[in-house]
Amino acid sequence: MGFGKKQGGTRVSGAASHAAAKTNRKKRPLSPKEKKRRILIVVLAVAAALLCVAAAVTAFFQRPEIPNAEGENTLELEGPKLSGDRKEDFFTFLIIGRDTGGGGNTDTILLAAYDIPNQELNVMSIPRDTMVNVSWDVKKINSVYNFNGGGDEGIQALYKEVSELVGFVPDFSVVVEWEAVGELVDAIGGVWYDVPRDMDYEDPAQDLSIHIDAGYQKLNGEQAMGVVRFREGANGYANGDLGRIETQQGFLKALIEQCLQIDKMTKVFEYARIFTEQVTTDLTVNNLAWFAQQAIFGGLTSENIHFITMPCSTESVWSRSYHANLSYVVPNVDELIAVVNESFNPYLDDLTATELDIMYVNSNGTIGCTSGNLQDTRANASLSSRPSGTTETVDPDTTEPVEPDVPAEPEPTDPGTTDPGMTDPGTTDPGTTDPGTTDPGTTDPGTTDPGTTDPGTTDPGTTDPGTTDPGTTDPGTTDPGTTDPGTTDPGTIISGETDPETDESSAGTENLQT
Repeated sequence: MGFGKKQGGTRVSGAASHAAAKTNRKKRPLSPKEKKRRILIVVLAVAAALLCVAAAVTAFFQRPEIPNAEGENTLELEGPKLSGDRKEDFFTFLIIGRDTGGGGNTDTILLAAYDIPNQELNVMSIPRDTMVNVSWDVKKINSVYNFNGGGDEGIQALYKEVSELVGFVPDFSVVVEWEAVGELVDAIGGVWYDVPRDMDYEDPAQDLSIHIDAGYQKLNGEQAMGVVRFREGANGYANGDLGRIETQQGFLKALIEQCLQIDKMTKVFEYARIFTEQVTTDLTVNNLAWFAQQAIFGGLTSENIHFITMPCSTESVWSRSYHANLSYVVPNVDELIAVVNESFNPYLDDLTATELDIMYVNSNGTIGCTSGNLQDTRANASLSSRPSGTTETVDPDTTEPVEPDVPAEPEPTDPGTTDPGMTDPGTTDPGTTDPGTTDPGTTDPGTTDPGTTDPGTTDPGTTDPGTTDPGTTDPGTTDPGTTDPGTTDPGTIISGETDPETDESSAGTENLQT
């Protein structure tokens, strides 16, 4: 037992002595060379960490490649510019707000251009009622996406129509469900906005209930969705969609201003989640983050964010589907070209009117287009069914059509539609005989095939036996003007000169040029 205590005591005493020795021992000072080495190690470690962070940041923020830069485009377009020398870091976007509650029509269409070197963002609203050159009766641009089945095909069709309006194909598309607006507003903690009017609207069919007082206030997500969707009702806008566009522009500018605040960068991953769930786009989350980085750290301010509405005028046009007038807006060509070249054209060369296909309405109610190729061949013909003095204008969103709105199909030329009573294929072959180039005075009846022309068996329907005696008439002295098949018998007139399809098409052309 004593041995054990002694041993234990000895160990404790030895350990205490060693600790005391360590405490009393002074650290050897580092030499200048060792100090430099340690500093270098720390610097290298920090640099390596920064490089890793920079690499991660670089990988996350990715500059998008412009898809049409080399002229590669799947759209079959004749007018719009598809390639050429571009402005540096100038990007264009087609932003679409899709109203899922109202059937999925694209009721908000925005063309945006971001000029990064000059830190300028321009946004042009294209009204939902803009008339476009399509083959169906209701020619409002907000119907194009849905009419073509939505998805990629709907986007491509909408790309085409927008490009015909502005002269070029936008680089990227962003389809936003309205729910994304609400979620984005909630993600940044609400948006301060001066609501321009009291908004009260109920639509149980869309599960839509809007009740917001006018005035400056902080809107949550649900209220924000109500503000941008409100259009009609007891206190709706007198100018309809154009009034709503003004409100949307004001709200979106307020939203962008607050998103650009530096502290909002902490929400970038929440933004990414919202875009992933509620936005359909050909941009990646990394691309969107790159644009946000360029805007926030590049110095984009509210003074350099400009919203405009496409220059236009309002018109009423007869609808064969609704048997009433529909309200449209049609672009003002000269003003539109000036706006596009100043703020939206991504190319160095100015665009011209030849690169646009703009619809217009004549004083007599017929419609036409600047390209000269009206897609709906029945549009002007249907005016004959319009009652005189008709002034009623209906909203296709709230009115049922009288007839189905079916696109006009091109009518093929059918040789079977030629009246055989007017043209006798046994006596005249329109494809091989041209009366303008055959001189009856030089035709030798002796060499004529008896099976086709027999002076003794001349068809009385084509040659009057009372005025022409085949037995006594010398073909060499016959006046070509009296035996011209084109003037003697309507039955020998070539069908190409009296084709009812050709006459109808010509009439349509006259209407178009009026």
